[in-house]
Amino acid sequence: MYYNPYGYPHQNPYYNNYSQMHNYAANPNHASNNNHRIMLRDYGPSPFVFNINEASKQNNTYRTSIWTGEHFQVTLMSLNPGEDIGLEMHPNVDQFLRIEQGQGITQMGRTKDNLNFTRNVFDDWAIIIPAGTWHNLTNTGNIPLKLYSIYAPPNHPFGTVHPTKADAMAPKQNKDHSKGNTVISGKTPDEWVRHTEFLVNEGLEDVKRGVNATHILQEFILMGVLVGKGYSPEKAYEMVEEWERTGESKLLQQSKNM
Repeated sequence: MYYNPYGYPHQNPYYNNYSQMHNYAANPNHASNNNHRIMLRDYGPSPFVFNINEASKQNNTYRTSIWTGEHFQVTLMSLNPGEDIGLEMHPNVDQFLRIEQGQGITQMGRTKDNLNFTRNVFDDWAIIIPAGTWHNLTNTGNIPLKLYSIYAPPNHPFGTVHPTKADAMAPKQNKDHSKGNTVISGKTPDEWVRHTEFLVNEGLEDVKRGVNATHILQEFILMGVLVGKGYSPEKAYEMVEEWERTGESKLLQQSKNM
């Protein structure tokens, strides 16, 4: 892997159709080498042109973000023979995968226990994953499965690099080196505060209405868990309120009447 110590806005690298990186900044460290290898790093959100087929095949990490913007993100992935991405679901993210090398099998479904959509996929095939769909992709060949993924909106912090699947699965905080802030699941602490402001205001309204503290804490901790799973604050609020209203959660009903 090639790392560039000079981040945006100090570079403006472009990669043309002949697999040659052209640099228009003064820093000589931005130039590509004679093997047509590019520096695998996150070039977003500046303009960027590159050969995504060559970059995907060059990548040997489980996941490396190559471009992260405000509205979508491109990552490169490599799965070893027999390895899978891992069963997952993105509540508010549509995803596009394209295979550049190898073969595999993709599974999708509305629930994790009912993956009733199964297809074999090969080089040049694309996979479309709607938001809220459980999905997995497994390498069924004998060579690494090389692909790229487009998330809309972005699903990983700027500059994400997961050398292995184990690294991707390990819970940890990340640093957004472009801003110098701690980033957790794509947001800084202050961004999370602003993101959950709706829930704070709703909680304060419950306090004014005299709802008991145990019930408020139960509801809003549950809502926070759902937000951490990818639900919007509004959707999390609606879901927990429905659990109480319909009786799906007997404990919420009990605490409300304490």
